[in-house]
Amino acid sequence: MRVEAIAVVIPAHNEEALLPAALEALAAAARHPALAAVRIRTVVVADSCRDGTALIAHRAGALVVPVGFRSPGRARATGAEHALAEIAVPHERVWIATTDADSVVPPHWLAHHSALARDGWDAVVGTVTVPTATALTARHQLSYEATRPADGAHWHHPHIHGANLGLSVSAYRDVGGFPPLDVGEDHALVAALVGRGHRVLRTSAAPVMTSPRLHGRARGGFADFLAAQAEHTARSEPAS
Repeated sequence: MRVEAIAVVIPAHNEEALLPAALEALAAAARHPALAAVRIRTVVVADSCRDGTALIAHRAGALVVPVGFRSPGRARATGAEHALAEIAVPHERVWIATTDADSVVPPHWLAHHSALARDGWDAVVGTVTVPTATALTARHQLSYEATRPADGAHWHHPHIHGANLGLSVSAYRDVGGFPPLDVGEDHALVAALVGRGHRVLRTSAAPVMTSPRLHGRARGGFADFLAAQAEHTARSEPAS
């Protein structure tokens, strides 16, 4: 697939504190030399926001779509449709990349997705990291390393995160897009892609750093996963 445009979709619910860093990282990724001829359009779906999320996104040059869903699945789907309506490029040459408002992508993230699309992959499922300053880092890393092959082979990991996900518009349309779920829309989308026989690459080559907060914006999301890890750690520690 020859990528001529990338639509970046970010759902956000009251994210004025963390969204600036997310948008700055995306702007840096969009300036990668390999993307000089690629149009990048970022859409922030301000879902039921009562803070400055929409204004921050607008000032950063993103397309802002205000909605009242309180549903990441519906928000991601709405953002994708708005982005595709804005991009004046044949959709068979457009890649959709999704991340989260509390996440920071690496400088090569968009170039990485574009290169894999050119290599013939229909979707890219990446990993996430948490800042090293948090006590949760060790347990989070252990949960990942437990699935890494001991022989050093390429890691086709089992993890799925909306904060690090990308796919061609053709594949996206084929499976009906993001389902209107309040949680697990990323898992459902990847399952549908696999079920339809699309080429899905699971890779840790461009991890996205995400927030280590324990109280997230979506019930059952990554914050709940971290909270469960923190609780497990507390139970496992010997009493002082």
